[in-house]
Amino acid sequence: MSTEPAASGYRESNSTAERALTILGMFSDEALTVSAADVASTLGVARSTAYRYLQSLVSGSFLEEAPSGGFRLGLRVLELARLARRGYGLSEAVLPVMKDLAERFHQTVLLTRRVGDSIVCIEREEGVGQYVRLSYERGTRLPINAGASALVLLAWLPEDEARTLLIRTPLQAFTENTVTEVDGVMTRLADIRKSGYALSQGEVDPDVVGIGAPIFGADGQVVAGLSIVALQRRLPQAEQQDVVAALIGAAQAASQTLTIAG
Repeated sequence: MSTEPAASGYRESNSTAERALTILGMFSDEALTVSAADVASTLGVARSTAYRYLQSLVSGSFLEEAPSGGFRLGLRVLELARLARRGYGLSEAVLPVMKDLAERFHQTVLLTRRVGDSIVCIEREEGVGQYVRLSYERGTRLPINAGASALVLLAWLPEDEARTLLIRTPLQAFTENTVTEVDGVMTRLADIRKSGYALSQGEVDPDVVGIGAPIFGADGQVVAGLSIVALQRRLPQAEQQDVVAALIGAAQAASQTLTIAG
């Protein structure tokens, strides 16, 4: 019996899945909606074919038609993002301490994790009466060489691993305070490891200070970073040590929870 029709059908199905993933990959901070014309150009297909792919994604709630035209990400993507965060096993352990920090200091609290060569914000908390709202959305990729939220994740890596990571990753300059030389970043990582926390002043955004502490898993490895980011005028140096102490204590509590759970 010939299996050619089944094999052909599998290839077609696989091609369709790849094109669907390509469409979803077109979305970014700069492209919150896409049009059928955009999709047709990216896939190299007729506009009618592109529209058919889009409608298939709409029927699965992966996309929805945007009020202003085009298509935006749908509710199913939000649900998958929630499940992805739960899959890391961090949110349940860390969210309570994040909420406590946000309520106490009225600043933005972030949970970050290294994913390959990227630093990703996986949770964010803001307290009632937040002084200033800073834009660090869940899923945002952060620069690997700047800011306490990122550097605290690299500081406890083996030195050769951290250096290799920095060498193969383009190091961007965001402000005059951003360190873009590998040796300079390695020196910073050694200082962070010695002090037990990271402190950044205007490295990504000129007026923003960040303080980060490591969260350790059951195996003793750093699995995430807990950080507070604030406008410098809202977090003067006289108050920073109180934040540092509270942040380290919260990170240790989260680490203990993960250790017990592990």
